[in-house]
Amino acid sequence: MQSETSFTEVIFHYVNGKTESFDIPVTPEAFQEQLQGLLNQSWLTLHLFDRSVLICIDKVVKVEVKPPISGIDGEGVFSDAHRVTALTHGAKS
Repeated sequence: MQSETSFTEVIFHYVNGKTESFDIPVTPEAFQEQLQGLLNQSWLTLHLFDRSVLICIDKVVKVEVKPPISGIDGEGVFSDAHRVTALTHGAKS
C-alpha cells in the first residue's frame, strides 16, 4: 500500500474556464522529472479505476501541482511567490 506522500495532485485549468484535479500515484520528485516531457505531448492519458481520461494539452492554460515542485529553477522561475487574493491585496508583510 502506497503512502499518501507518494501522490502528486495535479490541477488542469482549461481554456473554457473549467478545472479538473487528479491524484497521480508518483512522488513530486518523479513527477518533476517527467514534467517537461509531459507538457511536450499533444495528449496525456490518465487511467482511473473506472475509466481513462485523455487530456488535450493544447486546451490547458495552467497546471497546478501540489505539493510544490522545488527543483525547477532558472530564467522565468520565481521562488517564494505569494498568491494575491481579495483579502491580501494591498497588505504588506
